[in-house]
Amino acid sequence: MDIEMIVMKLVVNGGNARSTAIEALRAAKVGNFKKADELMEEADTILKEAHEIQTEMIQNELNGNKVEVGLLMVHAQDHLMNAMTVMDLSKEMIDILRK
Repeated sequence: MDIEMIVMKLVVNGGNARSTAIEALRAAKVGNFKKADELMEEADTILKEAHEIQTEMIQNELNGNKVEVGLLMVHAQDHLMNAMTVMDLSKEMIDILRK
């Protein structure tokens, strides 16, 4: 897979995971915890896909196959980290709303 495809997968998966986690939080805000849980599971699956791509890239770099880090790669990593943060905060907030 070429670097542009890898970057796009990270951006898309990161963005989708983030959006799905926000949707889950909105479901919890109106008391629909079943839907919130389903959406958080979906977001987690999407995020795991992106994390697997990132892990593969790290392993490749450790094996001497370095990738040029450009603005697109930084952007992709930003999306991934943002999604991880939103996921963590959404989980906590849903737990608070559930009580």
